[in-house]
Amino acid sequence: MNNIREATTEDIHSLCYLIKELNESEISHGIMENRLEFIKDSPFDFLYVYEEASTILGMLGFRIRENIEDLNRFGEISIISVDSNVRRKGVGRSLMEFAEYLAIRHKCMGTWLVSGTGRKDEAHRFYKELGYEITGYRFVKHF
Repeated sequence: MNNIREATTEDIHSLCYLIKELNESEISHGIMENRLEFIKDSPFDFLYVYEEASTILGMLGFRIRENIEDLNRFGEISIISVDSNVRRKGVGRSLMEFAEYLAIRHKCMGTWLVSGTGRKDEAHRFYKELGYEITGYRFVKHF
């Protein structure tokens, strides 16, 4: 966990790159700066980077989710992205372990995430290796 720290505005360029790696679409520096401001003002949202030798190799968004119906909370991995040049070298695993550490620290009963379909075979295999299981579907309606 020594390589993981909170993201700062100095990381915006790297964060934009990692989001493009994940979504295959650009995000502007202004939007990323806006997201960092939102996170700074939120008591439930956090953004971390994985850094080695002053190079950011991954990012983790973490959110505390209070359930209304069950009086419990989960740690949500709201985003995880690893530079494609260093995948399968432990960066993603370290970020996932850090998310679980955060969940325990925030008295959550577990962690969960929503996974896209872009690299689902590789990503879903990775999550299953870490003990995650598919429990449902996400339904979206765009306006």
